[in-house]
Amino acid sequence: MNYGQFLNMIPEFYLVVILIIVFAVDFFMHKSEKKHDVLFAVTLGLTVVLPVRIALLGEPAEAFGGIYVTSQIANVMKVILTVGTAIVLIMSQAWLKTNSRYEGEYYMLLLSTLLGMYMMLSSGSFLMFFLGLEMASVPMACLVAFDKKKKDSAEAAAKYVLMATFSSGVMLFGISFIYAATGSLYFDNVAAVIKASPIAIMGMVFFFSGLGFKISLVPFHFWTADTYQGAPTPVTGYLSVVSKGAATLTLAIILVKVFGSMIAWWQPMLWVVIMLTITIGNLMAIRQTELKRFMAFSSISQAGYIMLAVIGADPATSQTALTFYVLVYVVANMSVFSVISAVEHRAGAGTKMSAYNGLYQTNPKLAFIMTIALFSLAGIPPFAGMFSKFFVFMAGVAGQDQAPFWPYFVVFIALINTVISLYYYLLIVKAMYITKEENPLPTFRHGTAINAALAICTVGIVLFGVCSCVYEWIANAAGM
Repeated sequence: MNYGQFLNMIPEFYLVVILIIVFAVDFFMHKSEKKHDVLFAVTLGLTVVLPVRIALLGEPAEAFGGIYVTSQIANVMKVILTVGTAIVLIMSQAWLKTNSRYEGEYYMLLLSTLLGMYMMLSSGSFLMFFLGLEMASVPMACLVAFDKKKKDSAEAAAKYVLMATFSSGVMLFGISFIYAATGSLYFDNVAAVIKASPIAIMGMVFFFSGLGFKISLVPFHFWTADTYQGAPTPVTGYLSVVSKGAATLTLAIILVKVFGSMIAWWQPMLWVVIMLTITIGNLMAIRQTELKRFMAFSSISQAGYIMLAVIGADPATSQTALTFYVLVYVVANMSVFSVISAVEHRAGAGTKMSAYNGLYQTNPKLAFIMTIALFSLAGIPPFAGMFSKFFVFMAGVAGQDQAPFWPYFVVFIALINTVISLYYYLLIVKAMYITKEENPLPTFRHGTAINAALAICTVGIVLFGVCSCVYEWIANAAGM
C-alpha cells in the first residue's frame, strides 16, 4: 500500500490531529482549574484554522483507488460545516458550565461527527459513504444523550438511535440492490453501467429513503421533533444545520453523478417529497408552543427548500444554490439557537414560546437579533435568506426542457409555503414585541461566548446576501 495517499486527505488528517490534541489536553489537565479555558481555546483555535487550510487546497485528488475523492464544491461545504461547528463550540459555553466534567468528551464527539461528514462528502463509493454516515451518526447519538440525567435527553437519544439504525438498514438494503444490479460500489463504475431495471430502481428508492431519514424529509421525519426537544440546545442547533448540510450535498452529488441516467425515475419522486416536506413542516410548525419543537418543524421545511435545488437540470447551478442556502441557513439558524441557549441557560427560562413574551421590554438587543434571524429564515429582504431562497427557486427550474410544468409547479408550492412560514415566524416576533406580559424575563447578561456567536451569525445574515464574492466563490467551486 502507498501510504503517501493519506496526504491527499489533508482536511481529514488535520481533523484527526485536532482530535488527538484535544484528547491530550483533556487527559493531562483533568485536575487543573484552567482546564475549561485552555480546552476551549485549543479546540476553537484549531477548528478556526482548519477552514483556512481547506480553502488553500489545490486541485482535486483521490486516494485508495477512488474510494476517497475530493472536489472543490465538497471542500467549500467542508469549510461551511467547520465554521458552523466553531459557532456551536462558542455558543455551547454557557451550557457546558453545568457539564464541565464531560467537556472534553463533548468536544471530541463534536469533532468526530464532523470527521464523519468530511468522509461522506469525499466518498467515491457507497461503502465509504456509508462508513462516513455512520461515523457521523454514532457520535451524534452520544451528543443527543449528553444530558443523561434528564429523561427527555435519554428519550430523544433512544428515538434517534432506533430511527438511525432503521434508516441505515434500509440504506444498506438499497446499496445491496445497486451492487446486485451493477456489480460495483464505486460511483463511477455504477454510473457507467446502471440502467432503469426493477432491481436498480428499488435500490435507488431504498437508498434515498434511508438518507431521507437523516435529512428529515417527509415521510421520514417523525423522529425530528422529539429528538430536537430532548437534546441539549447546542446539540439541537448542530443537528439542525451541520449534519443536514453534509447529507443534502452528498445526496445531490450522488443523484446526478450515479443515478443521472435514471433521472426520469428519481425526479418525480423528489417533486412529491419536496412539496410534502415543505408543506407539512410549515403546517406543523404553526401548532407548536415549545420553541425547540417549533424549530424542528422549521428545519423539516427548510430541508425541503434545500432539496428544491436538486430538481434542476443544471448540476452546477443546483450545487451552487444548495451550498449557498446551507451557508445562509447555518448562520440564521445558529443565531436563533444561540438566543434560545441564552434564554434557557442564562435566564433559566426554559424553551417554551411563552417565555419570550415581552422580551423586547427587558432585552431589546436579544429580541432584535432574534427578529433578524427569523426574517432571514422566512426569506424577507434585505437579509441573506431572501437571496438563498431566490437562488434555489431559480436552480429548481434551470434547464428544464422536457417537463416544464412540474418543476414550476413545485416552485410555486414552495412560494406559497414561504408566506405560511412568514406567518409562524412572526408568531415569535409578536410574542417578543406585542404580547403583553406583566412579568417578562428580567434583563440578563448573555455572556461573552453567546455575544460572540450572535455577532458572527448576524454579520453573516446581513452580509452574505449582498457580498457577491461569497456566491461567486461557491459558483467557481461548482464549475459554473
